[in-house]
Amino acid sequence: MPLTPHIESHFTSGLFVRDVVIGMADGLTVPFALAAGLSGAVSSTRLIVIGGLAEIAAGSIAMGLGGYLAAKGDAEHYDQEKLREEREIVEIPEAEKAEVEELFEQYGLSEGEAKPLVEALSHRPKEWVDFMMRFELGLEEPDPKRAVTSASTIALSYVAGGFIPLAPYIILSNAFRGLLWSAVVTLAALGVFGYLKASFTGTARLRGASQTMVIGGLAAGAAFVIANMIS
Repeated sequence: MPLTPHIESHFTSGLFVRDVVIGMADGLTVPFALAAGLSGAVSSTRLIVIGGLAEIAAGSIAMGLGGYLAAKGDAEHYDQEKLREEREIVEIPEAEKAEVEELFEQYGLSEGEAKPLVEALSHRPKEWVDFMMRFELGLEEPDPKRAVTSASTIALSYVAGGFIPLAPYIILSNAFRGLLWSAVVTLAALGVFGYLKASFTGTARLRGASQTMVIGGLAAGAAFVIANMIS
């Protein structure tokens, strides 16, 4: 009887999704809160749109730069740890072998079972270092293009999210009506965003949607009330 081949399906775009989540979450929330705050202080939609556009530009650059520096920092940390491991397998090979043996024993292998594996691995320096990086330090070699990709993904996601709360102010000439429509559109977008994010992370979808809506609504409400009181 022919066997059906077992095919595993895994989600492999975690870093990309994380960058989209970072950029989109702030892109929806911060310009929404800023526009709501300005609506409580001024009646001109032109000023609100100008302020919103300036914030989107500055925010996307700052968020993208933050993503770039974080990815570069991860790559530099990986390179430093790899150099240290390469030096240690030459200078203190017995200590490194003992560490590998301990790692195997953590997976249930006995000392007798682990020793031949350790000896075999010690004759392959490159694979030995890779093994230590992954299983001792828990580090995966980063994609060399990761920094640029992360920066552009976060920045573009921020811009895409930022134009959603700003769009009603661009279309309408009344600041209060713009605020109402911005709240409706942005809260709906936050709900959809939270729902989709929860789908990727495996958490409760309705809870994810409600959390993002509540956070965005509170931020915008606080900004509106404070700006209205000051003005």
